[in-house]
Amino acid sequence: MGYSPYLGIFGWGIFFIGVVVAIVLFAIKKKFYPVMYLVSIALYIFTVGFVMDIFDMGKNGVLLMLALSACFFILAGMYFSHKFKNRKEEISKNVSSRR
Repeated sequence: MGYSPYLGIFGWGIFFIGVVVAIVLFAIKKKFYPVMYLVSIALYIFTVGFVMDIFDMGKNGVLLMLALSACFFILAGMYFSHKFKNRKEEISKNVSSRR
């Protein structure tokens, strides 16, 4: 178990590619949420690479970790979308309409 010499290069490469794409996305769309999606994807890729290197996982271990994390994020996304949908409806009922 030990750090791979390529992990630093991998992390910095993902970081710089992410920064360039984030700047381009922000310049084109003028919105911040695509940048946050890109940051989360880059962080996820780096985290998977880090965990693969640190725990010296085989192919099955990596696939199991990816499957479990995908299930976790799917469930978290469903929970938060339901929670914010209810809050959005509650706020829209309380806001007076000018029509």
